[in-house]
Amino acid sequence: MSRRSARLSAYQLIFGYLFSKEIDTKTYDTMIGAEDISESDAEYIDSVVNGVKEHYDELMQMIADNSKNFKIDRIYKPDLAGLLLACYEMKYVEDIPLKVSISEVIDLVKTFSTENSNKFVNGVLKGVFNQLNGEK
Repeated sequence: MSRRSARLSAYQLIFGYLFSKEIDTKTYDTMIGAEDISESDAEYIDSVVNGVKEHYDELMQMIADNSKNFKIDRIYKPDLAGLLLACYEMKYVEDIPLKVSISEVIDLVKTFSTENSNKFVNGVLKGVFNQLNGEK
């Protein structure tokens, strides 16, 4: 499994989390236990999914602060899952460059959301990028 595939798995788990505020343990166990998954990819999935769950309110506030003129409860769930994933990576995963987090999530949103979602997500993440660069 590649990091891109691991990110897809984390994205799918986060997407499910948005509906129930629980991680689907059966799906989680299946993804983590897949034959083609490396130990580092399993650690990445675990870290990101549980990190999003742990920092959910903080990450949602980051998204709200950077989604100007757009209420957070109106954001499509596929977009929100990508935003949560990218925001977590950008803030807490030091070995992934911020621009890589943005680019990878934009690709996921292009695949799983609406035609114009990637532009919205990119705009929000640009704001988060600037916010985080101001903090460092």
